[in-house]
Amino acid sequence: MSKIKPGLGRGLDALINPQNKIINSDAKPDYDKLPKDNGKDVDVLLKIPVEKIIPNHFQPRHNFDQQALDELKKSILENGLIQPITVRRKNNVYELISGERRLRACKDIGYREIPAYIIKVDSEEIMLALALIENIQRENLNPIEVGLAYKRLMDECLLTQDQIAEKVGKDRSTIANSIRLLKLPQKIQNSLIEGEITAGHARALINLPNPSLQLKALEKIINDNLSVRKVEKLVKILLQSENGKPKYHQKKSGAGSANQFDVEDKLRKILGTKVKFRQKKDGSGQIIIEYYSTDEFERLFELFQAIDKNYS
Repeated sequence: MSKIKPGLGRGLDALINPQNKIINSDAKPDYDKLPKDNGKDVDVLLKIPVEKIIPNHFQPRHNFDQQALDELKKSILENGLIQPITVRRKNNVYELISGERRLRACKDIGYREIPAYIIKVDSEEIMLALALIENIQRENLNPIEVGLAYKRLMDECLLTQDQIAEKVGKDRSTIANSIRLLKLPQKIQNSLIEGEITAGHARALINLPNPSLQLKALEKIINDNLSVRKVEKLVKILLQSENGKPKYHQKKSGAGSANQFDVEDKLRKILGTKVKFRQKKDGSGQIIIEYYSTDEFERLFELFQAIDKNYS
């Protein structure tokens, strides 16, 4: 009987411990020789009936591309199923943890049995964390599905961004940026899901201060087929304007005032957000940097850290 690494289902801390990796998929056992389930063992690789597998109610994937599914079926027919699915026992059936695309493909092909890792999951919280983490690591989720999965790990599993980053092998800034995509208007999120724009385009649009400007930029991206670099330049231009009019059209009172607006403008371009420069008659003053959410604050903080690192 093929054993797998223990740890899954032993508690949420096992998900964070780097010694307890999610099931290794590098080696492919001889699935034809796998035994059938005796209804008792856990942490094992066995053959189970397809008809006894129920969907995962924590499934993070919302969109299943038919062309990609057809390609997967073709691959399975030619090469066999390379990666087994993962399930847990629930009453007299099996609840899917990860591998819904593989399961759908095998059902469509007509397979009656499928190789599956059977693991023990002690709580719904751990079930959710496992489903999300395995799908993030193994399935081709779109950027919005990934962002939603990260957010659920934070909100429902109480994981920090650092813990999520460690588990899925990403930088913390990547986790933060994925979650920030969820703040975009639904129309932009839909364009990202449908492949009209990329995650790079969407990340650039986040820096615009309101939905109307973001949607205005989206229209131009699609109509003019703009690259990510061109969108970043467009965002800088839009940050300096309001409804297409110059933001600073007031009369400047002298060299000192002109220099003030010049500094304000340069800082806005560098930081990607609104900056206000207030100077007193005695030469002292304030530079006010605006932000619109906790994620935006974190982005600015990371930018300051990068600047400090370059100059230290």
